[in-house]
Amino acid sequence: MQLSEQEVVRREKLTRLRELGINPYPADLFPVDANSKEIKNNFKEGKQVTIAGRLMVINIQGKASFGQLQDGEGRIQVYFNRDEICLGEDKSLYNTVFKKLLDLGDFIGITGTLFTTKVGEKTVMVKEFTLLSKSLKPLPIPKVKDGVTYDAFTDPELRYRQRYADLVVNPHVKEVFVKRTKLFNAMRSFFNEAGYFEVETPILQPIPGGAAARPFATHHNSLDIPLYMRIANELYLKRLIVGGFDGVYEFSKNFRNEGMDRTHNPEFTAMEIYVSYKDYNWMMEFAEQLLEHCAIAVNGTSVATFGEHTIDFKAPYARVTMTDSIKHFTGFDITGKTEDEIRAAAIAMNIAVDETMGKGKLIDEIFGEKCEGNYIQPTYITDYPKEMSPLCKEHRDNPELTERFELMVCGKEIANAYSELNDPIDQRERFEHQLKLAQKGDDEATEFIDHDFLRALEYGMPPTSGMGIGMDRLIMFLTNNQSIQEVLFFPQMRPEQKAPSIELNEEEKAVLALITKGEKIDLIVLKTQSGLSNKKWDKTIKGLTKKEVAKVTKTEDGLFVEVV
Repeated sequence: MQLSEQEVVRREKLTRLRELGINPYPADLFPVDANSKEIKNNFKEGKQVTIAGRLMVINIQGKASFGQLQDGEGRIQVYFNRDEICLGEDKSLYNTVFKKLLDLGDFIGITGTLFTTKVGEKTVMVKEFTLLSKSLKPLPIPKVKDGVTYDAFTDPELRYRQRYADLVVNPHVKEVFVKRTKLFNAMRSFFNEAGYFEVETPILQPIPGGAAARPFATHHNSLDIPLYMRIANELYLKRLIVGGFDGVYEFSKNFRNEGMDRTHNPEFTAMEIYVSYKDYNWMMEFAEQLLEHCAIAVNGTSVATFGEHTIDFKAPYARVTMTDSIKHFTGFDITGKTEDEIRAAAIAMNIAVDETMGKGKLIDEIFGEKCEGNYIQPTYITDYPKEMSPLCKEHRDNPELTERFELMVCGKEIANAYSELNDPIDQRERFEHQLKLAQKGDDEATEFIDHDFLRALEYGMPPTSGMGIGMDRLIMFLTNNQSIQEVLFFPQMRPEQKAPSIELNEEEKAVLALITKGEKIDLIVLKTQSGLSNKKWDKTIKGLTKKEVAKVTKTEDGLFVEVV
């Protein structure tokens, strides 16, 4: 493991602390009785407090120093005075431990009294301090000078890979995740108050059902069967409706072995709810009340900003049928059209289609390309063609359509809901049709028929309405984040590229140090500066070029050496 100069120094300090009899990682409980927020909100001059956190600022001024301690609620100024900390003759705790052996990022515990500085800053005067955890790696702390921030930790890839550092040095990031939890709590309380029951269903499934998506596959050794990480929890929740629950919901971790982009992660969170004796019209009213409630709980208002758009989640929402939407934006009426007619229309609209696409997929492509992006304010798209909805009940007024809606916000779907199909014979036929599409090559058609689910339906499922909401996408809209990675603590990343470890001997290190001082250096000048014999010089320069840390280039002016 190659260490930077600062990391080496911190390890030396660690050794020195241990030599002084100070455990840099003590096991004892530290009796915290306050935090930075409580101190500021309930400030009382002279009050004794015990706090703990990271030391984020140190400003040493002789025998008195100021610093800032950061805990889970924010920052508080702390004042270190040598004579307050070291009451006797021995001043080493301040002069040695504090001034020389503590670093930014160290966790310390402090007992002290509250006072206000001459400039009005609420401060803790340190009476005692304890090292709780030594930081061996410097935090990427931004530097602020004259109101300008330098070296901000803003590179997205580094932030996502090192979320732990991101949360420490960019405290505003934490607020996104606080709001995420507020959203879950608000939604959960809304459902609970409505009398619905939170459940858990299997993540490892023998058949990946409930959606059209490519699953992650694994193998169970003891049972000697393939298992799949769930792509949706729909079929299991419906089994519970069959079993007699009036309303069930689940916040489910789903996994889809598909592409990644700004709105898709292979692991994501969905909420699905199923309520018996309801239909999709009821669910539309329920959903808009739910989302208005959640927006207010998260942001204090139903209005949210997303990029250049201002979105109002206040109910009610506009409703547009898919047929009317396509007709409005393309002039093409899908009603009664054959698969070939729809394919020809899509081609005429310059939409990429192929022979594997069935009727439903073709309509979906037309809607996605020409219509979807136009809906900024919350809008229900309703009454989808039957081919697009294999788990949805046939429309009561038109057998070619289904009782389905999707909620569009800023051109993206955030909710999908049905009057659920509860006819087991019709359901079997739809599954078999999907199987034919999959065999035809449609990678979004389901390849499995869940016979146990069909058996459950045969026992009888009451009329039911169900809805799924993409929680990650919803919190993106409520926190004005354009990327799903911003609302996931640990988004999936490509493997980190490790720099190859190159061993250099002492001569090579010395010559490399000379090269790195400038962009290019004359070969003869470099040889002279190295002070090496001819034999050692030849061996050293060949070693550096062979290890690809330096290269020699020939120009009209001669031979020059530079760092690779």
